[in-house]
Amino acid sequence: MKKLYCFDFDGTITYKDTMFMYLRFYDPARFRMQFLRHVPLFILLKLKLAETEKVKKSFIGSILKGQTQEKIEKKAQQFFEQHYPKIVRENALDFIQNMDRESTKSLLVTASLDIWAKPFAEALQMQLVATKAEFRNGIFTGNFIGKNCNGKEKLVRIQEEIHDSKFDKIIAFGDTSGDKYMLRWANEGHYQFFH
Repeated sequence: MKKLYCFDFDGTITYKDTMFMYLRFYDPARFRMQFLRHVPLFILLKLKLAETEKVKKSFIGSILKGQTQEKIEKKAQQFFEQHYPKIVRENALDFIQNMDRESTKSLLVTASLDIWAKPFAEALQMQLVATKAEFRNGIFTGNFIGKNCNGKEKLVRIQEEIHDSKFDKIIAFGDTSGDKYMLRWANEGHYQFFH
């Protein structure tokens, strides 16, 4: 039986949101300053009066824009080494490690940037489907390539990833409204399964 597993990352597999964790790890002083500056935008976001993608881009860019890809990726690896597997839910890790890998495709589908999600995807032996950071001449522009990988975009990106591959069963795991399209599309959609 050919199966496709689609796992959301932040909150589903992990206990915490890795975006804030990684950005704080990257530059603690800058993180504190920019976090305070972005509080009004975060409030507007909670009230659904601001666009998630714009706020996210602004916040990430305020810390990482202009930084080299080499430094960002090196820090991502250090971040991974410091936090894996501590921030991963034990029952999620147990489930993933005991999956039948034969004739199974596994995707880590996340709104987090590919920058810091990549080492986790590799450790979990999954293909990464994430928001893509844009680099020019080895420097982060502060922009994304394409859209923020959340909501409907998650499903679009999964379908691009699998092309015309046929699966007997599609199983998805998520924990927020940003996963609802993916969960509805799957044959089995599990909400907060590992909580």
